[in-house]
Amino acid sequence: MTTTQAGPMATVEVDPAEVGMDADRLARIDRHFARYVDDGRLAGWHAVVARRGRVVHSTTYGQRDEAAGLPVTSDTRWRLMSMTKPVTSVAAMILWERGELELTDPISRWIPAFADTRVFAEGSATDPVVVPQAEPIRVWHLLTHTAGLTYGFHHAHPVDELYRRAGFEYTGPPGLDLAGCVDVWASLPLMHQPGAEWNYGHATDVLGRIVEIVSGRPLDRFFDEEVFGPLGMRATGFVADDPELLARVYAIDPMSGRRVQHDAMGRAGLTPPTALSGGGGLVGTAGDYHRFVQMLARGGELDGARILGPRTVSYMVRNHLPGGVDLTEFGRPAFGEMPYRGIGFGLGLSVVLDPVAFRTAASVGAYAWGGVASTVFWVDPVEQVTALFFTQLVPSSAYPIRTQFRQLVHQALVD
Repeated sequence: MTTTQAGPMATVEVDPAEVGMDADRLARIDRHFARYVDDGRLAGWHAVVARRGRVVHSTTYGQRDEAAGLPVTSDTRWRLMSMTKPVTSVAAMILWERGELELTDPISRWIPAFADTRVFAEGSATDPVVVPQAEPIRVWHLLTHTAGLTYGFHHAHPVDELYRRAGFEYTGPPGLDLAGCVDVWASLPLMHQPGAEWNYGHATDVLGRIVEIVSGRPLDRFFDEEVFGPLGMRATGFVADDPELLARVYAIDPMSGRRVQHDAMGRAGLTPPTALSGGGGLVGTAGDYHRFVQMLARGGELDGARILGPRTVSYMVRNHLPGGVDLTEFGRPAFGEMPYRGIGFGLGLSVVLDPVAFRTAASVGAYAWGGVASTVFWVDPVEQVTALFFTQLVPSSAYPIRTQFRQLVHQALVD
């Protein structure tokens, strides 16, 4: 029997007018996304907005489990999916700050199998032509998604198909732990030469394995001791502490276009996973993740708990793509959790380079990431705004939730 950890609730802390926001305009967020529930696009959601470190808006709507008739509440547990990646990236940077790894270190230093990984050059999944690596995969490549690793669910390249044949699409083969998964990925060809392109894939899962090896601790223990414990994120982990509070996952049926329950992905978070996915395995509450985001927004510290130094966070949220280009110039045209135009990529986070090209009233330097079940967060350091939206719909590209959420938050700024 598990014990439920209440954790922080992300409740409203200040009158919006005191921090330059309009309460009536913030209410547009609720009216807009209520329609998503009322017309059947979403089951339910939780939105949190803060300015200058204080929550100005926190609302829930709809149901976390339609079949059981259970509403979304402030303590609903959500599958974070790829919003796990920033946590793993922070974990790696904790070790970097301590001098236990370098961004330029070849990852074969800890995972020798990657010393022999080949690179896809041409051909098909049944008859691939491979060549040697021009340079080794380095820690920097994992943090920036430029290692050449991919996801099976892309369905865009022969290497994606090789991942699916090995049992990796949205999930992995049953019974395989993280070390075993990493060995399989190392045996498959890279999609491109390390550092040559940006492609969304299992890079952060490999990074999580490196965190385990370097620290000598399983990833869940490292997270608990170095991030969640210090930040008071008591309801976040690789398994829901209270399954009844865990929201259902829904998906768009490609045949009917209707939303249906996604049972395969819905099993995640119900029992302890065999493989601790640093790329997509965490479950938590909006209140918990709000604290993680506030730690980033405040330069690595929250309520006396310093996780990273401020210069480390500043370094993470710069654009690390070569030549300062955006993802349209350096990324493959496949699925990512953010648009490509006007967006660069730092160490585990996307970064706004050009709000005009992005077609959103964001500030230069705003950083973000999301998850495949349509969760998202972003930090705007210029406006001192943080925002989070939690729901459970796959894929996250089904509706323009993220761009609409941004514009609805920005239009409420009135100072």
